[in-house]
Amino acid sequence: MKLTVDLESNSYDIIIEKGILNNIASEVKEVFKGNKIFVLTDKNVDRFYGDSVVRNLESLGYEVRKLVLEAGEETKSFFTLPKVYDELLNFKVTRSDLLLTLGGGVIGDLGGFVASTYLRGIPFIQCPTSLLAQVDSSVGGKVGVDLDKGKNLVGSFYQPKKVIIDPNVLDSLDERVFNDGMAEVIKYGCIKDEEFFYNLLNYKNKEEVMNNIEYIVHNCCTIKKEVVEKDERDTGERMLLNFGHTIGHAIEQYYNYSKYTHGEAVAIGMYEITKISEALGETEAGTSEKIKDILIKYNLPYKLDVDLSEISEAISLDKKNLGKKLNLIFISKIGKSKIVARALPN
Repeated sequence: MKLTVDLESNSYDIIIEKGILNNIASEVKEVFKGNKIFVLTDKNVDRFYGDSVVRNLESLGYEVRKLVLEAGEETKSFFTLPKVYDELLNFKVTRSDLLLTLGGGVIGDLGGFVASTYLRGIPFIQCPTSLLAQVDSSVGGKVGVDLDKGKNLVGSFYQPKKVIIDPNVLDSLDERVFNDGMAEVIKYGCIKDEEFFYNLLNYKNKEEVMNNIEYIVHNCCTIKKEVVEKDERDTGERMLLNFGHTIGHAIEQYYNYSKYTHGEAVAIGMYEITKISEALGETEAGTSEKIKDILIKYNLPYKLDVDLSEISEAISLDKKNLGKKLNLIFISKIGKSKIVARALPN
């Protein structure tokens, strides 16, 4: 399956195909005519795919160097950047060379930010290996790193040359990481596609989910690409993709990125924000219960275990802050979302 993200000057293809990782060099060759490829990955992914990807790239004559970072959100830090820049300099990477991110959202976001800033910008390709990265973070060009005070507070918009998605790699994910990605999958149903939401709710088990995984990834990427095409720089409709994220990011920061994964925090955020919007009369009654049901089905948490006021400081630093108000994403009902500027109730 091929999708094209159609942007004025930075259009690119998303390729979704089982087993495509075994032929990654041919996919790279379609958009990259240079010689050097710098592969950025983490220890978890490297164990399964690092050497085979390097060998495949080298088989077409590319000169390849691989940097393996620690896995986890802590790596997506401003303080990781000098190490990566140093390795690029040691490899003598120029603006005619390529950076390839092989990993989940952390590696994709970090590597994309490195690509956008090293020598004021070098080309990069995303090869996402987690469900969350395949359906969300690898598409759309949002790249960045975290600061101590919050997630993604330093970043840029920088589109990849291509996104290469192999759903087969999801078989190597442990259950918690897979479910983490399902939170973002569920988000797309909540904000844009009621039928998709109920398809997800009706799958009997993970085996049925995996039997439909190309459809799932393709549908999420289709929604994401259509939103990005309308609003590349996140000033309007693209904000809808942040459903659950204002509270979710604050939860992650409150627990120092250690108690909940990103998807788990977003899951809680989706349920909690919908309870609030229901109470305000902005959302069809019973919607939060539907979200609760689907989160339970995919072994995701839904309940905030501290008072909302406890995480209010983290929320105040959110990028969507508009002074005393936030751009909050509410859903009117499953499949229909809207942006509302208002303060969160305490």
